[in-house]
Amino acid sequence: MNRPKLNIIISISDQLLALYDSDRLIKSYPVCTAKNGAGELFGSECTPRGKHIIRAKIGAGQLSGSVFVGRRFTGEIYQHGFAKSQPNRDWILTRILWLSGLEKGKNRLGQVDTMRRYIYIHGAPDELVTSTPSSHGCIRMLNTDVIELFDRVSVGSSVLINE
Repeated sequence: MNRPKLNIIISISDQLLALYDSDRLIKSYPVCTAKNGAGELFGSECTPRGKHIIRAKIGAGQLSGSVFVGRRFTGEIYQHGFAKSQPNRDWILTRILWLSGLEKGKNRLGQVDTMRRYIYIHGAPDELVTSTPSSHGCIRMLNTDVIELFDRVSVGSSVLINE
């Protein structure tokens, strides 16, 4: 069975991710983007703008709350309160959609390469997915939402990130 080619539009200003089938809105999800705002430079901890694709899907079949480091499951399952006890840890949970830029010189290659910056759409603790930008550049989602999105999109699905 072939899946329809769905596309994603992320609004940094609205902190929303919208899933479309062509021009038809399927669903919107709350997200949390970078505390440092929009930007593409390596080391900026900003959310990159422009046209991207999903290059890889990681975490299929893992439990909600599964903790990932370096795109590998650590064996941990996130428990409420871990974020308070380990406030400097960047919690990447449940599923990872690894993004790759399509615009050479803007978000692809050199010092602006989204994939080399390890920018993901990923699950996060519920208390860290607020309407206030606070990530290190990635797009954080609620775990239940990222599972649903992960199961609907494919490698190669387009992702447009707008301010």
